[in-house]
Amino acid sequence: MNRDEFREGVRGGFPIMVAASPFGALFGALAVDNGFSIADAVFMSAAVYAGASQMVGIELFGNNVQPWLVVLSVFAVNFRHVLYSASIAKHIRHFTLVQKFFAFFLLIDPQYAESERRAERGLPVSFSWYLGFGLIIYFPWLVNTAIGAVFGQLIGDPKAIGLDVLLPIYFLGLVLGFRKRDRFLPVVAVSAFASVAAMHFVGSPWHVSIGALAGVLLAACLPQEPGRSEMPAVEKEA
Repeated sequence: MNRDEFREGVRGGFPIMVAASPFGALFGALAVDNGFSIADAVFMSAAVYAGASQMVGIELFGNNVQPWLVVLSVFAVNFRHVLYSASIAKHIRHFTLVQKFFAFFLLIDPQYAESERRAERGLPVSFSWYLGFGLIIYFPWLVNTAIGAVFGQLIGDPKAIGLDVLLPIYFLGLVLGFRKRDRFLPVVAVSAFASVAAMHFVGSPWHVSIGALAGVLLAACLPQEPGRSEMPAVEKEA
């Protein structure tokens, strides 16, 4: 374990942790509002660790939906993580099997985005850096879930004060972080159009996966720009 790289990861993940704290608290409040106990809410955050699918899950639990449909809906929302893992695999192939287990467990949206940006800058995606970045987000997520579960009832309806818009703003910020990539606009436009259309004709939460797949298919079909070099090789962690 390289302590300097671990600390670098912690420093990099700290602003994400601060930004994600309201989501953890919001989930805790919504979970208790839908009949979860405080322990249930914290356990779901610890085991699932995916804010968007946790939100979907608690809403379905609150409506007494069949368990298989809950699992299928959560899979639909989290399908993008399959794409994340395929994309990030080339950067962490030097990890051991145990390290990869923890890496994929901690693979949330900002973890993926920052790992990709780090590799693009030619910096190694070492396990020490990756773990530091991930843990500084993971453990406060659990703490904030507990805080939201305990004190969430004091704020009343989260939608009344606009907390329901935090999640879309968060994802929009992540997407805009890749705005300088080639073919960004057409891929995002097609993905957005497909997602909106699927929302109307198929329904939630499938519009998330359908929109993502539409963007991936367009990116795969577009020709690679001539003269574009490959990603810098990731050095093996010492």
